[in-house]
Amino acid sequence: MINWSSRADIAQDELVAHFWNSQLGIMDQQVPCGGDCNDHFIYWWHAHVIDVLTDGYERTRNSKYLERIDLVIAGVQKLNGDTLIHNYYDDMEWMALALLRVYDVTQRDIYKAHTLALWANIQTAWNDQMGGGMAWKKDQLDYKNTPANAPASILASRLYQRFHKEEDLHWAQRIYHWNKDNLVDPSNGFVWDGLNRLGDGKIDYDWAYTYCQGVFIGAGIELYQITGERIYLDDAVRTAETALLHFVNRDSGMLPNEGLDDCGLFKGIFVRYLHQLLDIRPEQTNIRSMLLHNATVLWESGRDNRGLISRSWNGHMEEVVQLCAQLSGLMMLEAIASLEN
Repeated sequence: MINWSSRADIAQDELVAHFWNSQLGIMDQQVPCGGDCNDHFIYWWHAHVIDVLTDGYERTRNSKYLERIDLVIAGVQKLNGDTLIHNYYDDMEWMALALLRVYDVTQRDIYKAHTLALWANIQTAWNDQMGGGMAWKKDQLDYKNTPANAPASILASRLYQRFHKEEDLHWAQRIYHWNKDNLVDPSNGFVWDGLNRLGDGKIDYDWAYTYCQGVFIGAGIELYQITGERIYLDDAVRTAETALLHFVNRDSGMLPNEGLDDCGLFKGIFVRYLHQLLDIRPEQTNIRSMLLHNATVLWESGRDNRGLISRSWNGHMEEVVQLCAQLSGLMMLEAIASLEN
């Protein structure tokens, strides 16, 4: 019998072995680094570094993961001007979600304080341009997209569940409904990326990404768990079913290679929230089967003999492996290890 927990352990060790930069206190953003791969520091990838390290800690309770998390937080702060506050609202949302998970497993006040400071800043993203919604970044307040809205709704819901502030629930619902009303296809639940990127009021209908589906699914799950209102779960299931039809290759059964740079993280995020949907809808055997198939092919074909992971889990290994792609693969393996447990 395959031991997916052991495989996740191996992949966690390979992440550190290949990417950890002890001088900077972060992961190198590609392998090989070539000496300049960190010149343009990508904050949000490291929020997902914290997320996957938290996956490892939740599964094993090995303190090495918490020690690494603290080093990463310190490294991010140093490279980000001695702060976790950022120009991109969605980047801060990813970081807050990751740090709230660390708070959950440690109950250390510092992680709560970081999360609440980020949340206070994130709330300034909401404005009336384009009918409401959370802006993507501080210097483009009229561009509203799913990556800045759905994770904010997830964050607000989780803060409400932990600290019981009614205003956080109001935030979660208001953001969710703006996202649904403006960036979700009412006919099938497919989630579009953004609105007014070019200042023309138009939706980018041709921007079809897995992570937009994932975070909208996640936002619906959180509000269903809080309110018990079936519509939120129905929304999540409908989007998941549509996403599987859209993204999973009919012949190979595989999720797509979505491209370079940030795109390398997208399907890992999608997998994270599909996994959460399975927690409350275990009868969705089509999702479980798809995840297991992708993880199996990834392990057998999407890794080289050093454990580096390609963007295409059943495809050619790139000469340069980006951190984002490695993280997506590790999210996949941790998801299956969690399902196994």
